[in-house]
Amino acid sequence: MIVRILGEGQYRVPAELVDDMNSVDDRLEKAVAAEDQDAFSTELAALVAIVRKGDAVGDDELVASEAVIPDPDTTLDEARRLLSEEGLIPD
Repeated sequence: MIVRILGEGQYRVPAELVDDMNSVDDRLEKAVAAEDQDAFSTELAALVAIVRKGDAVGDDELVASEAVIPDPDTTLDEARRLLSEEGLIPD
């Protein structure tokens, strides 16, 4: 799965990490619904860390992202605008 971290770049995330990303994404959605900035920041940092375990896509490659996540400094209000019905990581 190709995942873009806004402001940073794209990563090829191996299939074995997708379930972990989805679990964190579910917790992110709950943090947004509860308007819990602290939980949101913690879960977003966890999601970014999982994505960074993947291989960075080279600047010379042009590939479509299957998911886009905000950078780790994103606030809850900023992220709320990015969330779809499926969360940040599509199932």
